[in-house]
Amino acid sequence: MSYVVGLTGGIGSGKSEVARAFGALGVELADADAAAHTVTARDAPGHAAVVAAFGDAVLAPDGELDRKALRLRVFDDSFARARLESILHPLIAARLQDEVAAFAGPYGLLVVPLLLERGNVKSLAQRVLVVDCPEDEQVRRVVARSGLAASEVRAIMATQLPRQARLAQADDILDNSGAPEAIAPQVARLHEQYLSLARAQRS
Repeated sequence: MSYVVGLTGGIGSGKSEVARAFGALGVELADADAAAHTVTARDAPGHAAVVAAFGDAVLAPDGELDRKALRLRVFDDSFARARLESILHPLIAARLQDEVAAFAGPYGLLVVPLLLERGNVKSLAQRVLVVDCPEDEQVRRVVARSGLAASEVRAIMATQLPRQARLAQADDILDNSGAPEAIAPQVARLHEQYLSLARAQRS
């Protein structure tokens, strides 16, 4: 069985860029966001369950889920959010478990934005890597890429672990506060570390 590293970080921290850098080295990825899209695609079981719970208002014209409408529907409604999570989290967790079980390399990455907040798949990982940057930088990046107001980004951040609490649970930290070029050298060092840990696990 492959060694598994859980990759997480706050919104705007750069998790996707870091995951891509590991992927470029041939590391297998099990990604929660991709799993969520798969289990809610039209004709997938999550799609029917979400529509049954929230109605046709969360459907786009092409029959797929309107993810923006769904986010708006549940963001300020804790009951609706809990209902959505009760539908999707077991489906996403099951898919991630299957993907992790299929890892063939020495180690793989389990990429989950809320790995520490939810904890339902954290047990799949032997180690936690947190991608980190200052909170003001998180806000700046998300505003630039999404067009959300800074207050909206901070509202999302308030639903996630505070930065220091996240860092306290990290086995490894990748500093993504600087230029994008700073990611690759850190990933290369971590890659060698994880290969060593994987070899030790198999010995």
